Amino acid sequence: MNSLKLPENTVLIPIDMQRAFDAAPWPPRWNERVDENGLALLDAWREARRPIIHVRHDSVKEGSTLQQGHPGNAFRPGFGPVGQEPLVTKSVNAAFIGTDLDLRLRRLATDTVVMFGISTDMCVSTSVRVAANLGYRALLVEDACDCFDLADGAGSVIGARDIHRAHVATLRADFAEVVTTEELLTALGRAKAA
Repeated sequence: MNSLKLPENTVLIPIDMQRAFDAAPWPPRWNERVDENGLALLDAWREARRPIIHVRHDSVKEGSTLQQGHPGNAFRPGFGPVGQEPLVTKSVNAAFIGTDLDLRLRRLATDTVVMFGISTDMCVSTSVRVAANLGYRALLVEDACDCFDLADGAGSVIGARDIHRAHVATLRADFAEVVTTEELLTALGRAKAA
C-alpha cells in the first residue's frame, strides 16, 4: 500500500471489545493478537490526541452475556473510555442504528473513520457498511478484528479465520479501505513495538 494519509480528525472506533467473547456460549475465535493490536491503536490515537469514540453492545436479549449488569458486558482489559472519550451503546449490529454516532462524527467534522473489534462478520462489518453508506471514508483494521467459528446449518463448521477472510474481502470490494495496525501506526509516525 502507498503511504496512508489520515486527516487530523480521523476518528478511531473500537467496536464491542468486551469480556463476554472469551467464554461460553461464544465459540472459538482465531486472532490471538486482537487485544495487542487494538491497544496499540488506542495508545497511538491518544498520544496523537486524535478523537476516539468507543462502542459497546448492550444486549436486550434475556440471558445474553452482553446484557448490562452481566460481567461479560464489561470492556476487555485496557479497552473502554479514558477521560472524556465518548461511549456509544447499541443493542443491534450497526453502531449507527438507534445511537447518536453519526451526529457525534458530524460534530467532529470528520469524513474518515477507522474501525476494529469483535466480530468481523457481525457488528464490525455492519458498522463499516453503514459508515460507507452514510458517506464516510471507512478504514477496517483487519488484524485488530476477530470473529468466531460458525455452524453452516448443514452439519459443518466454518472456521473463524475463513469467515474473517471472506468478510474482509467483501468489505474491501465495496465498503472500506482495508489496513493493518502497522500501517496505521506508521501513518501516525509511530512504529509498532516488536
